[in-house]
Amino acid sequence: MYRADNEPVNFTRDVDAVIVPAGVNVKLRQGQQGYITQALGGSFTVYVEGNLFRIAGKDADALGKEPAETPELPPNASDDDVKQVAWQQMKGCYDPEIPINIVDLGLVYECEVTPDGDGRVLSIKMTLTAPGCGMGDVLVADVKEKVEVIPTVKHVDVELVFDPPWDQSMMSEAARLQTGMM
Repeated sequence: MYRADNEPVNFTRDVDAVIVPAGVNVKLRQGQQGYITQALGGSFTVYVEGNLFRIAGKDADALGKEPAETPELPPNASDDDVKQVAWQQMKGCYDPEIPINIVDLGLVYECEVTPDGDGRVLSIKMTLTAPGCGMGDVLVADVKEKVEVIPTVKHVDVELVFDPPWDQSMMSEAARLQTGMM
């Protein structure tokens, strides 16, 4: 993971993007130019023609970047092992405007692992910093995508909840320090 400081980029192919913070899906075209302003957790925030856009990690090649690596599990992994990897994967989910992962922001309330035949089902409850955040669906999809790639995971259910409402006290000490909210 790294944070980019307005690294110039030319799109090598058409790519799906989401306008930040509105959450509207758009397509950026091959040959367009922009600047990577944030590259954390495998996804990218790109400044193009006066707007910010989020590019999913699976589309890293459109920016000339490598996609994030798939997580691994030890042989005969337990449900607790899967849960630990799920939490680690969610630490790779970032709000496109805030360079702090959603776990340290205190947005993930619960992650439960349930055995299902030869695999597992994960149930995750999370919230947003504000109920009207246009990026809510994008963050939920990011969590789902990052956790579904864990070996043995068959299905991931991500529920967006607003009770209890999020507040700054839910942030990790590191996140409060990073944002100056100590």
